Amino acid sequence: VIDGLRAMPNFGGLAVTIPHKMPLADLCDTLGTAAQLTGAVNAVRFDADGLMHGDNFDGAGFVAGCIGNGYQLAGRTILLIGAGGAARAIAAALTEAKIGKLIIANRSVEKAENLARLLGEKTGFTAVVAMPLADCNGVDADMIINGTSLGLKPDDDLPLALDAVRSETVIADIIMVPAETRWLAAAKMAGHKVHYGRHMLDYQIDLIGKFIGAL
Repeated sequence: VIDGLRAMPNFGGLAVTIPHKMPLADLCDTLGTAAQLTGAVNAVRFDADGLMHGDNFDGAGFVAGCIGNGYQLAGRTILLIGAGGAARAIAAALTEAKIGKLIIANRSVEKAENLARLLGEKTGFTAVVAMPLADCNGVDADMIINGTSLGLKPDDDLPLALDAVRSETVIADIIMVPAETRWLAAAKMAGHKVHYGRHMLDYQIDLIGKFIGAL
């Protein structure tokens, strides 16, 4: 199929979803930074020579959604919970948004440390702290992002207790269903501004369209 698409002069590219994100990344001739960090693509495009270029726009969509909803990221201290695929894409995009400092908190600190190292290697961004989630309270963060799957199920643990978090800290989620997770509901009750997971998808549609030449 891919060989056929490469040979089509009027085919610009396509969006990709599960379960094809990782296998297609292996077939790409070049990968963007986010795709390199995650090992997955959600869009590929073909050039005039038939080469296939892939990237992952989850993180770029998240950042665009934040900016589009009035949250400025440049110079800010961001706490990112999680070090899996979505969190990796978001971390890459945050470095491009010129944040001041990134704190990566994960249950397995080794995964957080590995992501911090890869960010330095791939992007040159070194203002990164990796720490165990159990040791994290979010007190220094301007924004806290849940980059995990916690919240998909109604009985999931909260990603982080908000007791020590400053009231002006923005609480963001990547979970799309439910639209308002228990964590975001708790944050609103505590007086925090919240950022919904749906924005990550909505704001990457134009980015993917431009990448594949459809817009």
